[in-house]
Amino acid sequence: MNMGFPGCLLLRARHPLGRSSAACAGAGKTKLPILLAWLWASMTGFSMADSAIPELTQLRLVNSPSRCAGRVEVLHNQQWGTVCDDGWDIKDATVVCKQLDCGTALSAPRGARFGRGSDRVWLDEVNCAGTEAALTNCEIRPWGQNDCTHKEDAGVVCSDSGISEVAQIRLVNGWSRCAGRVEVLPNQQWGTVCDDNWDLQDAEVVCRQLGCGTALSAPGGARFGPGSDRIWLDEVHCAGTEVALSNCRAQPWGDSNCNHGEDAGVVCSDAGISEVAQIRLVNSRSRCAGRVEVLRNQQWGTVCDDSWDLQDARVVCRQLGCGTALSAPGGARFGPGSDRIWLDDVNCTGTEVALSDCRAQPWGVNNCTHGEDAGVECSDAGISEVAQLQLVNGSSRCAGRVEVLHNQQWGTVCDDNWDLQDAEVVCRQLGCGTALSAPRGARFGRGSDRIWLDDVNCTGTEVALSDCRARPWGDSNCTHGEDAGVVCSEPFALRLAGGPGKCSGRLEVRYDGVWGTVCDDNWSETNAQVVCRELRCGLAQPLAPKLQDRPRFGQGTGKIWLDDIRCKGTEETLQNCAHQPSSYLNCTHQEDISVVCQDN
Repeated sequence: MNMGFPGCLLLRARHPLGRSSAACAGAGKTKLPILLAWLWASMTGFSMADSAIPELTQLRLVNSPSRCAGRVEVLHNQQWGTVCDDGWDIKDATVVCKQLDCGTALSAPRGARFGRGSDRVWLDEVNCAGTEAALTNCEIRPWGQNDCTHKEDAGVVCSDSGISEVAQIRLVNGWSRCAGRVEVLPNQQWGTVCDDNWDLQDAEVVCRQLGCGTALSAPGGARFGPGSDRIWLDEVHCAGTEVALSNCRAQPWGDSNCNHGEDAGVVCSDAGISEVAQIRLVNSRSRCAGRVEVLRNQQWGTVCDDSWDLQDARVVCRQLGCGTALSAPGGARFGPGSDRIWLDDVNCTGTEVALSDCRAQPWGVNNCTHGEDAGVECSDAGISEVAQLQLVNGSSRCAGRVEVLHNQQWGTVCDDNWDLQDAEVVCRQLGCGTALSAPRGARFGRGSDRIWLDDVNCTGTEVALSDCRARPWGDSNCTHGEDAGVVCSEPFALRLAGGPGKCSGRLEVRYDGVWGTVCDDNWSETNAQVVCRELRCGLAQPLAPKLQDRPRFGQGTGKIWLDDIRCKGTEETLQNCAHQPSSYLNCTHQEDISVVCQDN
């Protein structure tokens, strides 16, 4: 039956709802028996509520703070179900808003913007003209026929929802559309979000808005690289239930005190965790212990040990399926790498899915050398917790008498069977390069405490000396005249040159086998204390002001290795202090620093 049929005129005159135009508009898709029933009811005064004919299919919007915004659900056969977003657009949303008496349609979000449903997907390929009285009057596939999942659930935002038009949002520079730097589009210009107060609740809103599942992490610190345009949002504070990030409390648009080093990021559950930056542990006998390396831009690189701790190691062990973290050694314990240093200042909470989700400097930005490469030892490595080790009474921390810490007491190692393979393990454990010699017979003087190890027999591949075969702790037939020693190659060595003795002079460091000097920019007494302690020269003496403006012990030659050194004072060696790498130097040898220690 066509609406040109005269019965439509009668329907217009006597429609019990008083909505003749709406009824006629939808009548083109109404079956003949239903039209005849309406005509009969109109002429006889029979109430449609008493008839066996269903009213318009019930409709609702769910999973938002307002009844006029949310995921579209329809009731069919006494069961609520969702609508697939195939072909879903603003005309379809217009019909929904009109049917619910919610004003006009502001947006027709797709991709489960308001979360995923869990029941039937009732409708697919909805195609409304925008003038229909109800969603079920639009062109649609038969009920329940679809090729969709709940990741494609359609949503609607109406004008009466109290929600302003949602600002567009995207995640960029990640491995999928569901992970990356957060960017929003107001005023036709994309811009970033500052990480001040950025947390998992904020990330939750972003993931839901993008139809990307739930939030796994909310990394700050420009983890996905710094943006280059406006910083649109700062101090974002979401309750976690908002429809869109632009509905959360925040500073006014464009009002921030941030830089792009603070750009916020998000990793959602639908990002595909298998695509997280690959990671590996190398240079040990187990895949669950070694130097940490990550793969970025098809190139493996290392992680700097600045701020490296057990929480960071915990994330690595979990990501690799290696159990729990036993230790987080720094100082290139597993040997120095040779390629890029990809990550620095890593700061994990310990709950992240992957190391690349932790807060850190942007990829490739660091002030480190490979002498600071970070390592990890996990419980599944088959390695017992590593005993601490030190070399004492030598010219540097990389040469001297071998001492190990057991039961909170330092003790020595007997030289029975002591050889270069044993020394190799010691040097690697201390991050001191390769072994040059394994002197015996108390070459570096006699110890005075327990002799902890005897008959040590390393293969040379062990992570730590305490992993080598040996007699039980404290069981030996030795005297301190047999204390073992080690001399390592020291990839990073320190000396004071040009002075009257080894404890005063021009500060020089050796890196990659080449000696060079240190620039005096921002040099402090705290730095000097670390140098004197590393050289076992007592405390540092402050230089007289008149001697601080020129190299007291003459100018060096060749490389200037370090600049802008900033020690906290607790570092074991100068190489662990923050500093500018040689590529950033702006010094000459007229700025070579001198150090004088009390034990001169």
